[in-house]
Amino acid sequence: MRNTQAISVTLPHDMVAMVKAKVASGEYATESEVIRDGLRTLLARDAALENWLRGEVAKSYDEFAADPGIGIPSDEVMARLRASYRERLVTPRTR
Repeated sequence: MRNTQAISVTLPHDMVAMVKAKVASGEYATESEVIRDGLRTLLARDAALENWLRGEVAKSYDEFAADPGIGIPSDEVMARLRASYRERLVTPRTR
């Protein structure tokens, strides 16, 4: 019994070119391998996001629910973000 099933997928021309280039370079043996690897990457990203939401975000929410005084008012957050943005416009980043 086969563990795979053929499907038809329509992609934009630039994505088709990318898939074909991956195969032509020898990085992948077939177009199907390129798509499977892309889907595995998507699954890993979704799992990482879910872990972050369940771990960090849920923990922060629970901490705030237990003590709302630890929160920062939204207008203060926006003021900090705007100040940081203005500073970045004035001070070029160096590497």
